[in-house]
Amino acid sequence: MAAHRALGRPVLMDGATGTELERRGIEAGLPLWSTHALRVAPEAVRDVHASYVQAGCDWITANTFRTQRRVLARAGLGDLDAALTRQAVQLAREAHPGGIVLGSAPSLEDCYRPDLVPDDDAVAREQERHVANLGAAGVDAILAETHNTLREARAVVRCAYEQRLPCLVGFVCDEAGSLLSGEPLAEAIEAVARFEPLAVGVNCLPPRAVSACLPALVAGGLPFFVSANLGAPRADGSFERSDEQSPEEFATHGCRFAADGASLVGGCCGTTPAHLEALSRSLSAR
Repeated sequence: MAAHRALGRPVLMDGATGTELERRGIEAGLPLWSTHALRVAPEAVRDVHASYVQAGCDWITANTFRTQRRVLARAGLGDLDAALTRQAVQLAREAHPGGIVLGSAPSLEDCYRPDLVPDDDAVAREQERHVANLGAAGVDAILAETHNTLREARAVVRCAYEQRLPCLVGFVCDEAGSLLSGEPLAEAIEAVARFEPLAVGVNCLPPRAVSACLPALVAGGLPFFVSANLGAPRADGSFERSDEQSPEEFATHGCRFAADGASLVGGCCGTTPAHLEALSRSLSAR
């Protein structure tokens, strides 16, 4: 998994799945978000993954962002969590045979609403189930992404550690460099370090907000990643893509994060294969 050393450059993670499905005309609203595509257009999910592989991405993330039992139950599909997780991982494998596939394990509720994080017992129980489903589906590592509180991120990393699954953990932060809960990023990194994550990082924040996070990421002493977004969430749970940054501009930001020490870089909501292809070219030219 220490691919960045073998490549001679940072690992290139992939970009957005949900907003890319929306861009291609596939419904991705609440409660299922991108999971809806697993039921109505699985070939589109595979094609999105394949587009990122073709763009030069080294690691891709299976479409498991909303395959947790809690979310599926709102659509009457709660008993399908293991099956849909397995399907999502299989589609990623088909698109990236022999490559690294991560399993997304985000916050159980709204990633931008720390006040909605369930109580500790529910978090531990439900995240343990989701991590176990990801492990059974055969992911190479857990991507605990877009966590807005320390307690839920720590619970996911602990589950992965106890199940002997490699894990990366990403926090969503504000422009002051704190988790959306208000907790310092440095404190969050220190708290998860005991569970030996492959990397820590920040994701689904605008590129301009990354600078305030870099001191804590560097000082944490662990490999770190940055996956910035392009846009903002809407009230209905979908995402408003922003075209304010061209692929070349996004690549400039990604190369700056790499120069600042990031071992892995990628994109989050709003980014497209074109943005990641531009970043791939720029990283290879460094």
